[in-house]
Amino acid sequence: MRVLVSCANGSGTSLMMKRSVETAMKTLGIKITSIHHCSISEGKGQATNYDVVFTPLNFVKMFDGAKAKGITIVGVKNVMSAKEIQERIETETDLMTRG
Repeated sequence: MRVLVSCANGSGTSLMMKRSVETAMKTLGIKITSIHHCSISEGKGQATNYDVVFTPLNFVKMFDGAKAKGITIVGVKNVMSAKEIQERIETETDLMTRG
């Protein structure tokens, strides 16, 4: 699974969220083939190169174009919570069947 983690500036918060995503996906047994973290501006342009995008809830709408092309977009309230990310994967996506 190709994973993109995108937030405002693409540095601190996205790096923390990247680690949380890795933990959650490992717990769920979903194999990550690549994972990249970046800013929203970069992420919007690159999203269609990934299977799933994780971003803070307040940025989800910025990925509507990628969502329309079939990319899974996951909004996260607490970017440091692997538990929340895991729950969102389980309840809001089909990643469990694809992973």
